Amino acid sequence: MSAIADYGPWFYLVTLVWTFLEGETFVLFAGFAAKKGLLRLDLLILFAWAGSFLGDQFYFLLGRLYGARLLDWAPRWRSAVARPLSWLERYDAAFVLTYRFIYGLRNFSSLALGLSDISWRRFLILNFIAAGIWAVTFATVGYVAGAAFERALGDLHFAVGIALLVAFAAVVLAATLRHRRRLQRAGASENAPESPE
Repeated sequence: MSAIADYGPWFYLVTLVWTFLEGETFVLFAGFAAKKGLLRLDLLILFAWAGSFLGDQFYFLLGRLYGARLLDWAPRWRSAVARPLSWLERYDAAFVLTYRFIYGLRNFSSLALGLSDISWRRFLILNFIAAGIWAVTFATVGYVAGAAFERALGDLHFAVGIALLVAFAAVVLAATLRHRRRLQRAGASENAPESPE
């Protein structure tokens, strides 16, 4: 928290970069910092919105221009991309507006959308709306959670908030590692030689 107090303006740029890549936990924490008065909530939302929007536009463009070659280079990604594509065919706009909220799908989803038939303009509009909804939701949840901690716990709210943040980060890390292991196993099984009949 002291780093945020000392380098507040730079923290917005960190938010932009972090949300370009992923960032749910980061934005929750930043929302909590905004409740403490260390950041402006409106600027936090603006930079998180921009980072999330630009990140997904980048992955969409990557999928549109180089998706087929990327999948040839990393065949284990095929299974990760196949699920978002099947959902897109069924739900179209609803999927684009909500896939950010499904943990572990964001980057693969925007890459998969680049491989799909959705137009660049349609994705641009839906992505802009979805990034705004995502940024407002996570920043506000962090802010409101900070207010709730203050009311319920008094002077202990900061220590409990940090403990919960660490616990949440541990769960996210464990889920990420598990997801990566599952992708590695899927890639290994795809590349395994077929047994003779």
